[in-house]
Parts: sequence; structure tokens; C-alpha cells
Amino acid sequence: MSGHKNFNTLSAGGLLVSLGIVYGDIGTSPLYTLKAIFNAVVGGGQEVTSDLVLGALSCIIWTLTLQTTIKYVVITLRADNKGEGGIFSLYSLVRKNAKWLVIPAVVGGCALLADGIITPSITVTSAIEGLQLKFPTVSVIPIVLAIITGLFVIQQFGTNLVGKLFGPIMFLWFSTLGFLGMMYIIQDPSIFKALNPYYAFNLLVNNPMALLILGGVFLCTTGAEALYSDMGHCGRSNIRISWIFVKTMLILNYLGQGVWILHHGNYDTGLNPFFEIVPPAYLLFMVALATVAAVIASQAMITGSFTLISEAVRLNLWPKVRINYPSNQKGQIYVPSINWILWAGCITIVLIFKNSGAMEGAYGLAINLTFLATTILIAAYMKRKKVPLYAIVIFLTIYLLLEMTFLVGNMSKFFHGGWVTVFIGSALFTVMWSWYVARKIKNRFVKYVEIEDYYQIISELSEDISVPKYSSQLVYLTSANFKTEIESKIIYSIIQKEPKRADMYWLVHVDVVDEPFTRDYKVEFLIPGKLIRIDFKLGFRVEQRVNLLYRKVVEELVKNGEVDITSKYTSLNKHKIAGDFRFVLLEKHLSKFSKLSLYERTIMDYYFILKRLSLSEERSFGLDSSYVNVEKVPLIFVTPDDIELNRLPV
Repeated sequence: MSGHKNFNTLSAGGLLVSLGIVYGDIGTSPLYTLKAIFNAVVGGGQEVTSDLVLGALSCIIWTLTLQTTIKYVVITLRADNKGEGGIFSLYSLVRKNAKWLVIPAVVGGCALLADGIITPSITVTSAIEGLQLKFPTVSVIPIVLAIITGLFVIQQFGTNLVGKLFGPIMFLWFSTLGFLGMMYIIQDPSIFKALNPYYAFNLLVNNPMALLILGGVFLCTTGAEALYSDMGHCGRSNIRISWIFVKTMLILNYLGQGVWILHHGNYDTGLNPFFEIVPPAYLLFMVALATVAAVIASQAMITGSFTLISEAVRLNLWPKVRINYPSNQKGQIYVPSINWILWAGCITIVLIFKNSGAMEGAYGLAINLTFLATTILIAAYMKRKKVPLYAIVIFLTIYLLLEMTFLVGNMSKFFHGGWVTVFIGSALFTVMWSWYVARKIKNRFVKYVEIEDYYQIISELSEDISVPKYSSQLVYLTSANFKTEIESKIIYSIIQKEPKRADMYWLVHVDVVDEPFTRDYKVEFLIPGKLIRIDFKLGFRVEQRVNLLYRKVVEELVKNGEVDITSKYTSLNKHKIAGDFRFVLLEKHLSKFSKLSLYERTIMDYYFILKRLSLSEERSFGLDSSYVNVEKVPLIFVTPDDIELNRLPV
């Protein structure tokens, strides 16, 4: 819980850390934003006029203000779930409001992951392309592939060490951005006119290529989502204060690039104004710095993806996968499967598109969907917080209009690479959606019975010497939320399938709660000394190691003298040796007779494929397979009453 106490405290260290973790993605956007806008415009045959330059800059400044400052820094950062941010934290705050909110949450989450594949590709490529100004013949691709591969390889060692270097490097990066911008602004201070929203408005109303330009402008705000996801690492105040510095430096740099474009009216589409404003002597230094900043931006995106998946797993929106904790630091996680999926994605994108100009099309479309999803969830959160209705309506109107306009602008990129992100996002969506729906379908078929009806049989079975003893302590994981009921399949497993005699039967229930770090449990003695139920309430950020948690609880109970787990076998009892434990897991499979619609059937078939690829139940609950028995049970029992037979006379 350490992060929670000092969550909102401002500190120089905290400000530096937030520069390193939070602003990588948005901080590297000057590398390609203006290049994307002017390549599109000049490529489309428009002249570079002062109206065009001021209009584009004004759009960027006001997008940063409305989208990043007001929507994210001012409004969204308020929606923190015990200090944690991100689209799934937000969803877990509002999921009780309405069932359908799972749709924006899943769409937003998938779009963020798709974006996580493009961020490293475009930022590293843009940075390395700067080398071509000095060495025109250098081949960029191999260098980019090597850097990206290195980045994914180091993930498994934890990012503790790198994290300490990130802050100071990003501070240098932002200061350099501002300084380079100022050098040009001094030559033509009239560029400050771009701060006036009139120029943005004028461009949008009068320029025939306004939507195309907006698609480029959108790139300046693509890191806003990361800023919210990383709230748990840095704290709200640190993010808010450091944003003032970051935004100032970004705007100065954009204005400086704008001056350079104005003074070079014969703009050539092969150029990148970002590197053009760097004095030639410092070009190599700048390329190196840009590359490091790009790696840091990618790191933030990768860490964000790990956090996202680990939350999705606990909210039952993603198959159970292995999650490692490379260091003891809060929030340090490593998800091997996602790491290598992202790596493969990045490599593929670099090989398909070959240069950053071509990637700009693929970038932005996905993150646009995340923005829309966040807007919807934030509105639901405001409603829950009893914000006056007119305020919610104003918020929704402004941001849905703004983001829909951007979406239309970004749609023009669909055939220029945007389809790639949509394809990746859709593939991820099928996984999340099927996993979510399949669980709903499964729950429909789970039959519960009153547990009291079986107290007598269970007590008698436990004492019945004619039945061979199965285990001293027998543990079942139950999904029944109330202590009065139990799944019929558990009773079937104990009494009928193969009668299981044990000294003590345990039912363990795990409930994931909407707060990140809860660790509570309660114990109920249903049949004293025979049948005991343990309920765990675990936060969505807590590892579910049922094995260790269960042992801990049993140790406490033994210490308090509430249970006696000494073996009942005469030879072992004499020496006070503890009895053996066994976990029984019941795995569901679909029987052929189930009455499901085609849609549900397809979802279930896909679900079982995903289940085979994901972690087994015992591994995901942290159980040691040496004392786990897995029993297969059909999802739907078919009773003889459903079958009609005719007996023929002999």
C-alpha cells in the first residue's frame, strides 16, 4: 500500500519520475506531428501560406489544451480508483452503473494495446531517420529492429534501473525542445498569433483539406491516455504540475518548427521540420537524444500494456496468462506472452511500412477510439458522483463532437495503414469479448443447491470407514457467492462421482473487488470440524495465489485453536503430524447436447481454444500440481427424462 500514503504529495523526485514515465509518448510527438500535417497538405498540392501554418499550429495548441489539459489533466485524473488510473480502473469504478459499459471499456482497452504496437515503431523510426540528414545512405530499418528487439528483451529484468535514468533524460529532452523552438521564435515573434483559436477555426471552416490536417494534428495528443494509466506510478499532483512544464516546452518547439516552415515556403515533403531546426553541428547529439526519448516513450507504452492486461485478467476480460513480478516495486509487472506479442507486432509494422511517414496513417486511428471510450466512461463516472446533469451534457457534447471530428479526420487514413491498427484492435477485441461473454454463458448453466440438505450425508461420509479415505483435508474452489449454497457439481464430486471421504472439507471462494489492493478474508464453520468455508476478497491488482493464501488462513486457524489438522491416521496422529491436503478443481467442458444458439456456440468454441492456450486453472491459482486433482464435468447435465425410448415387445 506504500504508494497510497504519499499518493498526492508533490516532490522534486516525483516530478522527475513523472517526466520519465508519463510524458514519453506525448513528448516525442513533435518528431512527427508537423511533418505529417505538411506532408499531407503539400502532397495534396496546397501552397504553404501563413494562414495554413498559423491554423495548423493553433489546432495543435488547442487540441493539447482541450484534450490533454482539460479532459485528462483536469477532469479524468479525478477518477482515481484508490490511486490507480487507466481505462480498466475507470471501468471497475462504474461497471455497476450499467451492463453495457463493458463495451467502451473493452474497445478502449483493445485500442490502447493496438496503439502500444505502433508507438515504439513510429517513434524509434522517426528518431533514427534523423541520421539520414548527415548520412543519406544509412539504412534505417536494421537499426530500428535492433533497438526495438533490445527494448523488449530487457523487459523481463524489471525496469527499476532504467526508471531512475528516465526522468533526468526526459528533463533534458523537454528543455532542449523548448530551447530549439525559442531560437526560431526570436527570429519571428509574430508566430505567437497561433495562440489565438481564431486561426484554428478559420482553417477548419475554410480549408478544403481540414479533415486530413486534423488527422495529422491528432498525433500531438496521442500520449494523453498514458498519462491517466500511469497515475498509480506517479500520483496526481506530480502529473498536474509537471504537465505545465511539458506543455510549455512542446508548444515552444511546435512554434519554432512553424517559423522554420514559414521561412521555407518551398516546403519539400521529404523533410522533417523537427530536425531542420537543429543546428547542423548538434544534429547527431539530437538524433541520439531523440532515440533515447523514443525508447522511453515506448517503455511507458509497454509498461502500460502489462498493467492493462493484468487488470483485464482479474476483471475476467482476458484469458489467464502468466504474470511475473521482476522487482518488489509496486506496479512492476512483466507479462511474457504480451511482451512477445507486442514485439512481433512492432517488428511486423516496421517491416510492412518501412518509414515513419507511412506509419503515421496507422497511428492515431486506434487511440481515437480509446479517447471516445474514456469520454463515455468518464460521463458515467460523473453521473455516479452526482455531478449536475448540465455539466455532464456539456462535457459529453464538447468531447464527443471533438473526438468524432477527429475520428472522421483519422478515417481518411484507413486505407493508408489505418486498417492495420483496426485489424489488430479487432483481433484483440474478439479475445476480450468472447472471454467475457463465455463466462456469462457458463454462469447460466451453473446449478446451485442448498448446502444444508447435504450436511448429514457429508458428516456421515467423513466417518464412514467402509469408504477408503481420499485425503485428510479436501479443498474445493467454489464460485457460490452465498454460504448457504454450493454448486451441484461439487456435491456430485464428493458424494457420487467417487465418494471422497476426508476428515475435513474446505470450500474456498475468491471475490475480486473494485479496489486495487484489498486483502481480506472471512471464515465460516458450516459443520464444526467438518465443513469450513473461506471467503477471500482480493483487489484487482493483487496476485491470486490461492495456495499460499489458503495455507496462511489455515495456519492462523490452527494457531488460534479453531481447527485441528493433525492426521487421523493412528501412526501419524501419535507423532502429531499434520494431515495431507488435496485440491480438487472441476473443469467444465461443453457436452454435445447443449441448447445454445449459433452465436453462443461459436463464442464457446473460441473460448475453449483460448482456454487451451491460456494458463491452466491450477497454475493461475498458484496451486502446486502435485496435490491437485482436475475432474472434468460437463457444462450441462443431460437427464434421462429428456430422452424418449420405445420398448419393443419380445
